[in-house]
Amino acid sequence: MYDLVIIGSGPAGMAAAVYAARAELDFIVVEKDISGGQILETSDIDNYPGYQNISGFDLAEKFRAHAEACGTEIIEGMKIEDFKQIEGGFELLFDGAKTIETKTILIATGANPRKLGCPGEEELAGAGVSYCATCDGAFFKGRETMVVGGGNTAVEDAIFLARFCSKVTLVHRRDSLRASKNLVTKLQSLPNVTIIWDSVVEKINGEGRVSSVVLKNVKTGETTDYPVNGVFVAVGTKPNNLGWSGKIPCDESGYFIAGETGETQIPGIFAAGDVRTKNLRQIITAAADGANAVYRIEQYLAEMR
Repeated sequence: MYDLVIIGSGPAGMAAAVYAARAELDFIVVEKDISGGQILETSDIDNYPGYQNISGFDLAEKFRAHAEACGTEIIEGMKIEDFKQIEGGFELLFDGAKTIETKTILIATGANPRKLGCPGEEELAGAGVSYCATCDGAFFKGRETMVVGGGNTAVEDAIFLARFCSKVTLVHRRDSLRASKNLVTKLQSLPNVTIIWDSVVEKINGEGRVSSVVLKNVKTGETTDYPVNGVFVAVGTKPNNLGWSGKIPCDESGYFIAGETGETQIPGIFAAGDVRTKNLRQIITAAADGANAVYRIEQYLAEMR
């Protein structure tokens, strides 16, 4: 029986692996796909300390190399189906009927941004289409950008981008924003922000880079080709909670309810990174989560003895 099984190999999982190795825990990391997590899809990262500019792929490689240098075993291609509580811990069931027993579980499976699903979105992701204004906004200094969404995140993104973009256009499918009133008031006071109501993105155009967006008015059906350099999609995120929201308490959006220690409401099961309830989902906060969770797991294991 392992001391710990870490599910997921993104920043939270790899940071947890480094700390688990340093604590001399008997552990493994399991990943259903290839190691790296969401950052593999990020072309440029300039807000992770120590790297003024690095690709997501390269940073993921460095995370993995560090964890492996500490002796971490990473098993890829293992899709988890379920878990059950057993004496002294848990049994994890994997696709193919393989089982692993462990005293604790750390879920670090992250979350994925909800997408628009329109033509051009997938093709231009990382080439003008972004799902994180905080991550990628600085690359659009002095340029025209568009934010799609109507909640707090979308409005906060538009306010953030307005600091350095020449023009920011917020597009929302309804005729009023769902964001808090104070944010809306601040947004509407900015001279370089325009709001387009009752509209959805039909298509994102560009040859290698975003050049324009086709907008459709949901009331009139009229379409407009709107020139823009970047599109920031802020229509929510979807946690990769493994379908366990019925077994481990989650909030209404499906994120595991867990604080800074990573403890869920099931003793012995922890959550770290974007899959847990938190205010800021970034590489740096995911890595910090992994460290905090393992620190608490060490204490938990000591208490079990």
